[in-house]
Amino acid sequence: MVTDPETHEPGSQFETVRSVRSDRLLTALTPFHRLVVVSHVNPDPDSLASMLGLKTLIESCQQGKPVTLTVDGMIARAENRAMVEMIPIPLVPVETASVDAETAVIMVDSQPCTGRRFSEEMVPQVVIDHHETGGDLNGVIFQDIRGHLGATSTMVTGYLIEQKVLVSPELATALLYGIESETTGYPREASTLDDGALVWLFPRANKDLLARIRNPKLPQSHFATFQNSLINAFLYRDLIVSWCGEVSQPDIIAEIADFFIRFDQVNWALAIGLFDGGIKLSLRAAGLGGRAGEVLRQV
Repeated sequence: MVTDPETHEPGSQFETVRSVRSDRLLTALTPFHRLVVVSHVNPDPDSLASMLGLKTLIESCQQGKPVTLTVDGMIARAENRAMVEMIPIPLVPVETASVDAETAVIMVDSQPCTGRRFSEEMVPQVVIDHHETGGDLNGVIFQDIRGHLGATSTMVTGYLIEQKVLVSPELATALLYGIESETTGYPREASTLDDGALVWLFPRANKDLLARIRNPKLPQSHFATFQNSLINAFLYRDLIVSWCGEVSQPDIIAEIADFFIRFDQVNWALAIGLFDGGIKLSLRAAGLGGRAGEVLRQV
């Protein structure tokens, strides 16, 4: 039997589990005249899609309020640049965003004082995140933090469903790719709500646009860095360490770690490179118990 995407189970999950959250979010934002949305440094597809989804939600439910989406750092990875350009997603540098007493700052896919932003000058009134890494939530008037979910885009999709906001094919594509990018690796870290959001978004997404975002053109420097990392990769028991050298953009170091973790003789992959005068590390673990992020924080 084919189920109507408007009424199938994933949608009802959102409505029963999170019917209060989007109302509470909008209530918290009511006193403010302007909104600025921020995320972590070098935002990924999940944070980009979440920001765009919140902009659509607020502009639909609280019409007339300007919503500014910001970028901290750079849009480095080719897929991320394609997403920003093709959807498109309007972004301004975070340092140019004006914040006053009538402006609410919404932080997505991150939390204050967790070392994931260049500056902590902007104190958010709202925090929406799927990471377990605890931040300083003093002064936050609305928080939705669910570490059991695979993507912040899942949470924002739920808000849109709850408020019955019309989701355009471009927004559906962004949210779908945001969830997909967070949950399709191995080991897969996703919940039934993530899967429900994917099922709800897929028929609404632009498949040609999605394919173009997934498969962007790559510069010569991309292949040169991969060549260098292969030449300078060393195996230590079940750990592979790769020296990437000087890189043109920092996200490629994470791509190389993702590449090496598929090697059938390793459980850990560490990629190291130089960018903008500093050392960048990316660590991947093959199992759910690996806790690669916690290991790196102790280095």
